[in-house]
Amino acid sequence: MTEKTKLIAPRLPRGFEDRTPGDIAAVGQMIETIRKVYERYGFDPVETPLFEYTETLGKFLPDTDRPNAGVFSLQDDDEQWMSLRYDLTAPLARYFAENFETLPKPYRSYRQGYVFRNEKPGPGRFRQFMQFDADTVGAPGAEADAEMCMMMADVMDALGLSGKYVVRVNNRKVLDGVLEAAGVTSDEQKLTVLRAVDKLDKFGPEGVKLLLGAGRKDESGDFTKGAGLTDAQAAVVLDYVAGKPPADNEGVAELNTMQTLFDAAGYGADKIKIDPSVVRGLEYYTGPVFEIELTFKVQNEKGQDVVFGSVGGGGRYDGLVSRFRREPVPATGFSIGVSRLANALKLTGNLGSKEPVGPVVVLVMDKDQTARYQAMVSELRKAGIRAEMFLGSTKNFGKQVSYADKRNAPAVVIEGSQEREQGILQIKDLVAGKQAAEGIRDNAEWKAARPGQFEVKREDLVSAIQKLLSEQ
Repeated sequence: MTEKTKLIAPRLPRGFEDRTPGDIAAVGQMIETIRKVYERYGFDPVETPLFEYTETLGKFLPDTDRPNAGVFSLQDDDEQWMSLRYDLTAPLARYFAENFETLPKPYRSYRQGYVFRNEKPGPGRFRQFMQFDADTVGAPGAEADAEMCMMMADVMDALGLSGKYVVRVNNRKVLDGVLEAAGVTSDEQKLTVLRAVDKLDKFGPEGVKLLLGAGRKDESGDFTKGAGLTDAQAAVVLDYVAGKPPADNEGVAELNTMQTLFDAAGYGADKIKIDPSVVRGLEYYTGPVFEIELTFKVQNEKGQDVVFGSVGGGGRYDGLVSRFRREPVPATGFSIGVSRLANALKLTGNLGSKEPVGPVVVLVMDKDQTARYQAMVSELRKAGIRAEMFLGSTKNFGKQVSYADKRNAPAVVIEGSQEREQGILQIKDLVAGKQAAEGIRDNAEWKAARPGQFEVKREDLVSAIQKLLSEQ
């Protein structure tokens, strides 16, 4: 006997996920809502490829034999390293620089698609995930940054999250001014200080003070090493988080300009607020930074109530496009984490979780009559109705109806020999049938009642299905 061929185990790679029709429909509806807001602000779509030359990405330059730290990379047939994009901003910078002469300036665009991170996956942390970005390239003023914040707020409102979010705004120039005033010079110490500031909402001023000094021990006993600042240095930073920004700072002036625009456009602090604890992209952003925080409570993996947190953010990144051109090119934008935002909308009941309505299924009662059944399907499709003929191998009525149930079909069309002789069709309303069946006690009663089933003349098929769908 020959050995049986070894079967391959079907395994989804770690850090990736499959998406069902329900997932796709719900997220598609959300994306369409976001797109309409972007276009209302005058932004146009652009699409860049999944792969870019590795050196184009900027953050992960090829400094080893295989530049795969953080990105998925491969070498093409002319020995050029290419990588899957890790965000949507670096490809935009390349696109703008490559088409600089023909694009309008400022250039306003939005992009939606998957990005890839070659890093260890974990709960809620994926190697492939979707982002939805909007950017303005070529506008140097804080007005462009303020518009991004207002658009973020409008997106949240359009998604039904009014009162459940706040767009928090800060400026890297202010943070840099605080570090300079405090005499913090080393890159490592700067990073530790900014991380401490970022924990203001979580630990409060006293927690930040500990992290600026020797360190902080949490309730579990874990110790986080601090920045090691002197009391005088820490006082400068603590004054800042208490709402006392450094004087004569360019970043403060930009924030004041933005606040004036928010006030004029009617965006109160319940929607957009200046917040000194916002710290983003320490080596990336050059001016205003902002993030969308959802403010409602959810339970974490330990069963504790915590604020849902950030679902997107961005800021000014004047240095990115300038990697490709001699002259400075200002830019600002933001990115929404689609999967995380979709999860938030599910929790708040603002994202549909039901399976999309399936096709009307025409059952095959007699194999030699498939041409008649196909004609019915074609009539329904020409009328704009989703429809299909059952293409399985079984003639069993119950199994065909079960298939239609699994497809979430609104109805099935039945024509056996008796119906054909009489020139009629049986239409089974699966939605009404399910509702009626809930009150039927046994199988005999169900067969006698035939809930949701009615007959129509063959020539009335399309009008009958249209009426049924309009009433479901």
